[in-house]
Amino acid sequence: MPGITLLGLGPGDPAMLTREAWDVLTSADEIWLRTRQHPAVAGLPLALKIYSFDELYEKGESFESVYAAIVEKVLELGKREQGVIYAVPGDPFVAEATGPEIAKRARTLRQGFDRLNLPAQGKPGLPLKIVSGISFLEPVFATLGLDPYPRLVLMDALELSQAHVPAFPPDMPALIAQIYSRMIAAEVKMTLNAVYPDEHPVRLVHAAGTKDEIVEDIQLYEIDRSKHIGLLTVLYLPPLGEGTSFEAFQEIVAHLRAPDGCSWDREQTHQSLRTHLLEEAYEVLTALDSEDPAKMAEEFGDLLLQIVLNTQIASEEGEFGMAEVLKGIYDKIIRRHPHVFGDLKIEGVEGILQNWEKLKATERETNGEVGKGLLDGVPLALPALIQAQEYQDRAARVGFDWPGIEGVLDKIAEEIQEVKATTNGEELSDELGDLFFALVNLARWKKVDAESALRACNLRFKKRFAYVEQGAREQGKKVSGMTLDEMEGLWQEAKRYDRS
Repeated sequence: MPGITLLGLGPGDPAMLTREAWDVLTSADEIWLRTRQHPAVAGLPLALKIYSFDELYEKGESFESVYAAIVEKVLELGKREQGVIYAVPGDPFVAEATGPEIAKRARTLRQGFDRLNLPAQGKPGLPLKIVSGISFLEPVFATLGLDPYPRLVLMDALELSQAHVPAFPPDMPALIAQIYSRMIAAEVKMTLNAVYPDEHPVRLVHAAGTKDEIVEDIQLYEIDRSKHIGLLTVLYLPPLGEGTSFEAFQEIVAHLRAPDGCSWDREQTHQSLRTHLLEEAYEVLTALDSEDPAKMAEEFGDLLLQIVLNTQIASEEGEFGMAEVLKGIYDKIIRRHPHVFGDLKIEGVEGILQNWEKLKATERETNGEVGKGLLDGVPLALPALIQAQEYQDRAARVGFDWPGIEGVLDKIAEEIQEVKATTNGEELSDELGDLFFALVNLARWKKVDAESALRACNLRFKKRFAYVEQGAREQGKKVSGMTLDEMEGLWQEAKRYDRS
């Protein structure tokens, strides 16, 4: 027939060609294959003249360029009087890049001519016929004894191999196709390892629907060691477990707020959760100070609950939803990292920070915040040390800074002298504030987080003083009844204990 016929060759075994596909093939003179590397090719009618695009794979720089060249060639062949039959493994619309693009281009061309209101015989557009085939999915499902419903993720190995983390929820099973080489398997494994442990059980299915079918039950770390990997290999990835996805977490938070949920959670508002949010943020800092990974994971979860719960409340009020929260920060990260996601060339961290401030200034202008200054975006509710260091950081990015650390040290010495010279209480408060601010500046120059440094110091003081109290109890005394020298002796013991 004229135009383009997209034909599916089935999953592999020639016996699995559909009756429609066989009828088309037996009545044709020639066929164009995306690739000869498919078992069904051996069972095609003997009289059929076969062409393929395999040579493009050998010359092409990427799969994208190969597929683009195939699409153009098929469209060109379709304009011939006899048209073209273009056949692909499986089904033309399942895990097949060229089929959908050819169909889209052919239909667009046809519709363009339809708008000219020409008579049927005068329309030079490309007719399109689709001969569906059994995809690789049906025999894989049969081999695994798997019903894809109610949910199953279908992923392309090439796309997954280029990612840093899997782009699907880990509490859902996934089928990953086109693992055609051990190298691709290794790259897929690296991406999956961002979420799944090495020992996660998986199944490799090779040549499903053919006499050479093999199923391997192995662990994730072994997938690139399989000797059976080929063009017809797919990976079945069982779910990681209940409650391991962000979506599942959103669901339980929404359930808490539902009529059949928790009465306490249903009563909460943005304002009532403020103290809880602040408390959880400080507990995260405590966990970070302890350097305890298990505690960090727990506290990050508690903080995440506050974010998701507030977002759920906003969603119920019609203010915004999680998609808007994620999209907003997603776009902001891309916009503020043109040196990563764009073509901008920036040298060093200082250059990145300076450009960051320029981008934020542009954003303020775009948002109509022309009157706002560089420091206006720093929250007033921040702890004073963090706020001071952030002020200094931002000012330094635009060049408002000492030329060298000597100026910082001289400023500290100057402020100490002013504190010593001050007798007025109100002035003393101001001068101590100036001294704290100068000390924070020194911390910034030394790349030390002032807030964390003071928190760590507080923790050391607490532990050492507890040692003094314990020592007093062991001596049958109260701390208040000890001399300063006795307390100092225990204090020095505590310091030696800390260092050991």
